[in-house]
Amino acid sequence: MSNAAPKSPDVSRWLPALGWLRTYDKAWLRGDVVAGITLAAYLLPAGLGDASLANLPPEAGLYACLFGGLVFWLFCSSRHTVITVTSAISLLVGASLGEIAGGDTSRFSVLAAGTAVLVALIAFVAWLVKAGSIVNFISESVMTGFKCGVALFLASTQLPKLFGIHGAHGNFWKNSGNFLTHLHETNPTSLTIGGAALAVLVLGKIFLKNKPVALFVVVGGILASGWLGLEARGVKLLGEVPQGLPAFGLPAIHWADWDELLPLAFACFLLGAVETAAIGRMFTAKHGGRLDANQEFLALAASNLAVGLGRGFPVSGGMSQSLVNEGAGARTPLSGAFAAGIILVVVLFFSHLLAALPQPVLAAVVLVAVAGLFKVSALKHLWRSDRTEFVVAIAAIVGVLGQGLLRGVMIGAIISLVLLIRRASRPHIAVLGRIPGTRRFSDCERHPDNELVPGVLIFRPESGLMYFNMDHVRDRIVDRVRAETTPPRLVVLDLSATPRVDMHSAQMLGSMADELTASGIRLQTVEARSSVRERLRGEGVDDKLGGINRFTSLADALEGFQ
Repeated sequence: MSNAAPKSPDVSRWLPALGWLRTYDKAWLRGDVVAGITLAAYLLPAGLGDASLANLPPEAGLYACLFGGLVFWLFCSSRHTVITVTSAISLLVGASLGEIAGGDTSRFSVLAAGTAVLVALIAFVAWLVKAGSIVNFISESVMTGFKCGVALFLASTQLPKLFGIHGAHGNFWKNSGNFLTHLHETNPTSLTIGGAALAVLVLGKIFLKNKPVALFVVVGGILASGWLGLEARGVKLLGEVPQGLPAFGLPAIHWADWDELLPLAFACFLLGAVETAAIGRMFTAKHGGRLDANQEFLALAASNLAVGLGRGFPVSGGMSQSLVNEGAGARTPLSGAFAAGIILVVVLFFSHLLAALPQPVLAAVVLVAVAGLFKVSALKHLWRSDRTEFVVAIAAIVGVLGQGLLRGVMIGAIISLVLLIRRASRPHIAVLGRIPGTRRFSDCERHPDNELVPGVLIFRPESGLMYFNMDHVRDRIVDRVRAETTPPRLVVLDLSATPRVDMHSAQMLGSMADELTASGIRLQTVEARSSVRERLRGEGVDDKLGGINRFTSLADALEGFQ
């Protein structure tokens, strides 16, 4: 009997950092430190701007970047992905909390933190059940449309701040109407300072890529506020930002609030999961390695839990921040930890300096930061390549603009699932012909020069045969047979592209064979896989289908008939 101690579980499976830290090369440290400093310069203004989008105090954005960054690097499997507040989730939170809070703005912060805790719970459950593949259910066309809608909605919320006029709190149409109605109330000083910031940011994006231009614009705005006395000229400032760390703990909200926050949390998780996985896939394709989508769920769970306990709001992987991180020379996720450390220093000692930041400057930072969400090139590509996908993207845009961000996310998810079900329920049924001069057969629709076999129709369903698509398959085959001027004597069913047949479909194949036989047409099935053959034999329909075996090829069946 062996007395060997049981093998302890490999903790690095859940904490990948423990694995790569063991082999960390000191030569990487400089790149990670430089990337961390550059990244912090991007995250600071992003945190302030996205907190504004979420209708939360500015420190909430700083806390989210701080606590998320301190935790995410330990759990993530991607070496360049950065956890941060994002414009899409921030807008979603801001647009939804007003209704949940019943207009009580004092509850916004605690409800936002509660949402982050729920996102963590959902992500943890997704990790437990290994649901990494669910992110693939949201199509790229839906995400393109959603992001374009978010960009337009964002413009309707930030333009009033840029022009120094009072903004509305509603959907895109209400916000746009309010902006146009009050355009005559523009504060010239606000527009000047905001326009100047916007111009510098746009020029920096063109000529100084991957440089912390936004940080210099924020610092310049704070200095200009004091030198020019902007507040006395009617320019709104950011206001007091508390110095130090918040009380760490579970948000004190009622049980009923948790229930109301659940749809919002699920929408935030869905957006965060899709965005984080997309970023990870992009870097994996570029640098090699392996992305574990389930591990990213655990990283999202841990970071959102830390953010929720630290009075922030939901976070996810940020595309622009991750690109900045990579461009600055990051070699490992340690750069995110360094960036979080710098934000911690700012929160502890320098946050009071942010109070003098002009709101128009902050609006300019936000507008430029998310300008990339509206991808005209992506919409043009969809229009040229796939009109159905283009319509889906437009539907997602309209859903966001007309129904709000939360419903827009749900509409996008529903559209994706409906498209998936529609495609699965209407598989392509290829009519095969002989490739000239060979014993091989292919789709006549794609290859019109193929030779049809006299007296024979050959069909190849290009999907599994299931209860939800078998009616379509049967109708296509029977309708084509009936449409022939001279009825065929043999119908061959090539099941080489059919990985699975369920009980209902097997029985329907038997009934279709009976119907064809009654019309004097023989049905012969060929090229069926072993699991399909077993199913057809199990349902007792193999004789009706001409006998099922693994030896007869399509060419053999036709030679035997002729």
